[in-house]
Amino acid sequence: MTDPVNALATQKGWKAEEFAARVHYEGADDRYSIEYYEPSECVLYWKVKGDGSTAVPVARESVPSPLRDRIRQDLVEAGIDPEVESRTL
Repeated sequence: MTDPVNALATQKGWKAEEFAARVHYEGADDRYSIEYYEPSECVLYWKVKGDGSTAVPVARESVPSPLRDRIRQDLVEAGIDPEVESRTL
């Protein structure tokens, strides 16, 4: 694991897997899986459907602002530039 991934893994709910870290969030009726990939320094959002076995990537513009703010704060606390949250692939 890399230092940024390890740092995210210390944040509440984050789990590390080699070069990536993942966290899951539930809102009113929506569930999301958020992934940070260290090699490309980017954040991907996945909307989790149904029983949780299916997830589809979604545009970050469709993700509620409070959740995006939370992800940026987690990045800051892990010493990662929060601007990577808005980076497109």
